[in-house]
Amino acid sequence: MNKDKFTVTAALPYANGPLHLGHVAGVYLPSDIFVRFLRMNGHDVAFICGSDEHGAAITLRAKKEDVSPKEIVDKYNALIGQAFNDFDISFDIFHRTSAPIHHETAQEFFTVLNEKGEFTKQTSQQYYDEEYDQFLADRYLTGVCPNCKSTNAYGDQCESCGSSLSPTDLINPVSTLSGKAPIMKETSHWYLPMERHEVWLKDWIQEGRLNGVQQHDPKAWRNQVVGQCMSWINNGLRPRAMTRDLDWGVKVPVEGVDGKVLYVWLDAPIGYISATKQWALDNNKDWKDYWTGDRKLVHFIGKDNIVFHAIIFPILLKTHGDLVLPDNVPAYEFLNLEGDKFSTSRNWAVWLHEYISDYPDKIDELKYVLTSIAPETKDSEFTWKEYQTRINSELADILGNFVNRALVLTHKYYDGNVPARGELTSYDQEVLEDLKAIPGRISALIYQYKLREAQSEAMNLARLGNKYLADTEPWKVIKEDPERVQTIMNLALQITANLSIVLQPFLPATAKKLSDFLTFNSNDWNTAGGDELLPQGHTVNKPSILFQKIEDELVEKEIEKLKSSTMEESKFDPQKAETSFDDFMKMDIRLGKILEAEKVEKADKLLKLLVDTGLDKRTIVSGIAEHYKPEEVIGKTVTVLMNLAPRKIRGVESQGMILMAENEDGELSFVGSEKDFEAGCGIH
Repeated sequence: MNKDKFTVTAALPYANGPLHLGHVAGVYLPSDIFVRFLRMNGHDVAFICGSDEHGAAITLRAKKEDVSPKEIVDKYNALIGQAFNDFDISFDIFHRTSAPIHHETAQEFFTVLNEKGEFTKQTSQQYYDEEYDQFLADRYLTGVCPNCKSTNAYGDQCESCGSSLSPTDLINPVSTLSGKAPIMKETSHWYLPMERHEVWLKDWIQEGRLNGVQQHDPKAWRNQVVGQCMSWINNGLRPRAMTRDLDWGVKVPVEGVDGKVLYVWLDAPIGYISATKQWALDNNKDWKDYWTGDRKLVHFIGKDNIVFHAIIFPILLKTHGDLVLPDNVPAYEFLNLEGDKFSTSRNWAVWLHEYISDYPDKIDELKYVLTSIAPETKDSEFTWKEYQTRINSELADILGNFVNRALVLTHKYYDGNVPARGELTSYDQEVLEDLKAIPGRISALIYQYKLREAQSEAMNLARLGNKYLADTEPWKVIKEDPERVQTIMNLALQITANLSIVLQPFLPATAKKLSDFLTFNSNDWNTAGGDELLPQGHTVNKPSILFQKIEDELVEKEIEKLKSSTMEESKFDPQKAETSFDDFMKMDIRLGKILEAEKVEKADKLLKLLVDTGLDKRTIVSGIAEHYKPEEVIGKTVTVLMNLAPRKIRGVESQGMILMAENEDGELSFVGSEKDFEAGCGIH
C-alpha cells in the first residue's frame, strides 16, 4: 500500500520567554498527536521545530533585561527545549535559528530570490525614533489597531483580533523604545511584491490547484484559514519589506550593505528547512527528500500566523523553485485562561515548565484535558475546575476504572492468565463490532485534523469497556455461570489491549503503562480493532492505579497562585477602565501658576484659586484646603486640566481642575514640573 510522506512543522516559538498552555494546546500537542499517529501507520515523516531567535521581540526583551540578545535566546532556547522534552513532544529535531546552518540557508534563499528578480528594492519613508537614533521594526511600534481599535496593537499584528498589520496601518503609533511618537525617515529595503501572486494564490487556496495540477484538498482546510487568506487577497496584496534596519538577525547577503537583516517572517519559516538540513546531516539523510517531490508539508500554527504560512511562505517556496507547498495549514484559535486571555505581561498564565515541575506524574492528564478543549475552530478556555472534572470523571472513573476492573478480576479469577473465550452472545458481538469500528473512526478524524473528536472516539473504547463490565456484572455471574465470565473477561482484556494501541498518539505514557500491565506491545495501528490480541493463557501483570483523582485543594491552590502571581495586592486604587488614545488627546493639560488663593466661605475643604495658565487667568476651585493654607500655595507651579467643562461649586464657577497626587494616607501633593517651566507649557 502506498503511504503518503509527510514533513510536519510546529510553529517556531520565540526564544524570549517560556511556553504557556495556550501555546501547547494550539500548536505543539496537536502536531505531536498527528505525528505519532502517522508513525504508527507507517508513514515516512519528519517532525520539525526549533526556536525563533531573531526579530524585534528578542531585542526588546534584551533591552528590558539589560543583557545581550544572545543571552536571551540561549536562556529560553534551553528552557523551551527542556519543557518539550519533559512533556514528551516527539520532535525529530528541535533546532534554533541562531545556528550557522540557518544563517547560511536563509542567506542562500534570499540570494536565489534576489537573483531571480523576485524582490524589488524600494526607498521609502519608515518610522524612526529620534531619541534612540534607530529605525523602528514592526515590534518596536504600538498603536491603535485599524480593525478592532485595540490600543495595544503591534506594527506587525494585533494580538486582540489577530489581524496582520504593517507599521503604517497603526493609528497614532508610538515607539516602544522612547514612548514617543516616531518621525518618518527615508530608508531602502528589499520588498516581496505579493500582488504579483494573487491569481495563482486564489486558485491554490480555494481550489487546491497549482498550474492546473491538483495539489491538495481545499475542503480539508479549516474555514478560518481560507477565510483569512481570501480576505487578504480580495483586499489586494501589497509589497512587503523582506529586510529590516536592525543589528540582530540574519545579515542581508548583499555586498556593501550594513545594518540590515532579513525580515523575521522571511527568516523564521526558512528555519524549518535549515532544521531539516541539520537533522538530515545528523542522520545520514538528504534534506531535499523532505522538501521536494511527492511530499505533504503540514504547518501546525496559531491563527495569528495564518497569513505568514499560507500566503507569504508559499510565495517564497514557489518562487525559489522545486520546493513543496503546504498540503494543509491546520491553524488553531486561542485558548483562554479562567475567563481571561493568556497574558505574559500580566503573568496571567499557566507555564508549561512550572506545571511539569509541580506535577511530573500528571503529564498525560494535562495532555488529555488540553486536547479535550483544543481550540480547533473557535476560542476555548482552560479552567482548573474543568481540569479536575475531566480527570476525575473521564480518565479516573471511565478509563482507569475499566482497566483496573479488567485486570484485578483476571488475577482474582484466573491468576492473571487470559481465560478462554466461549460462545458469544448477541451483546458480545455488538461490542466486538464497535471494537473493530472505533480505530477506523479515529483514523478518519485524525487525517482530517479533527484531533479533539479523535481523542473522544478513543475514549469511547474505554466507555465501551466500562459499560460492558457494568452491564454483564462478572462479579455477580461468577457464582452461577463461571464459563460465561471467562468470555466476558476475555473480551474485556481484548478491549484493554486495543486501548494500549489507540491511546498511544494521545496519552503515550498511559498507553505504555497499559502495555506493561498486559505484557503486550504493538506500535502498529493496523493491529487495532483485533479481538484476539491476547491469546488464551497469556499472562498479565497486576495493575496499579492509572489516574489519581484531583482534590479540591489542588484546584484552590492553583487558582490562588494564578491570582497572586499577576500582581501583588496594591495599597492603591485599581487601574480604571481602558480609554482610547484619541480620548486622551482631547484633554488639554498644561502647567499653571497660582497667583491668588483664598478659602471658600462655608466650605472647609475648598480653596478658590486664581491661576495663570499662560493663555489666561482663570478661577479654579480645588478641594485642597485641608492640606494647604492659602498662603502656602501662592506661587506654586501646578498641573491644570484646561478643557474641563466649567461648573459652579459653592456658588463659584470653577474653570478647570488642579491635578493632585494622593498617597495611601490620603495626603495630597501638587503635580508640577521639576524644571522652572513657565505657565502654559503643555503636558504630553
